[in-house]
Amino acid sequence: MRKTIIAGNWKMYKTMQEADETIALLAEKLKGKATENTIYIATPFLFLDRLIQKYKSSSIHFGAQNINEHTDGAYTGEISGKMLESINCEFVLIGHSERREYYNESNATIYLKIKAALQHNLQPIFCCGERLEERNNNTHFETIQQQIEESIYLLTEEELQLTVIAYEPVWAIGTGLTASPEQAQEIHQHIRSLIENKFGKVAADACSILYGGSVKPSNAKTLFSQPDIDGGLVGGASLNAEDFYQIITAI
Repeated sequence: MRKTIIAGNWKMYKTMQEADETIALLAEKLKGKATENTIYIATPFLFLDRLIQKYKSSSIHFGAQNINEHTDGAYTGEISGKMLESINCEFVLIGHSERREYYNESNATIYLKIKAALQHNLQPIFCCGERLEERNNNTHFETIQQQIEESIYLLTEEELQLTVIAYEPVWAIGTGLTASPEQAQEIHQHIRSLIENKFGKVAADACSILYGGSVKPSNAKTLFSQPDIDGGLVGGASLNAEDFYQIITAI
């Protein structure tokens, strides 16, 4: 049975003190609460070690927002999987639309990053999605298929089992727009069918696919009620402990 995951992506926000205060408040809200959801937060690199150590007894799992495809070397400013593994980081976002757009990450590089994460016992959360022009041109299915074929399809079935997929309609990130539940379900179903075509129905049914397009407390329950949506990759709303808690408890 696939996991339901609520993952927060903090991007380049918060100071160390603000991060600590937010996690402390969220951990307190979650304390003693029974939830079947797995709770992930991807903080800036700088905060990870301290937060992992301080909140290791909480139900929150901490991860990184990016990873370098190399184990080590002369790559100034980069962070390797070996480094993340050494501080007990648990997962890493890979192929986020902002990394694709601003840092020109190709599908080939994203595949190498997934392999690097798996090599160092980090769960990859592979992000895929279409821009507004691709949706308007009705090429969004082909865009997502290419992203998956040039990365996920190169994994073994065992590696796929360790990987989470997040669909993010790029046109809905940070714009206040949200795909309708029907639009989101349509794409999630498409992604699951692509996985089934390559790896079979059992593997597809076990794969967690998250929705990542302006998830908020007001729309979380409706989105998460769709049969192929297994949780969310939450941006802005994850920066506020109360909002994120409401999303966690929407399922």
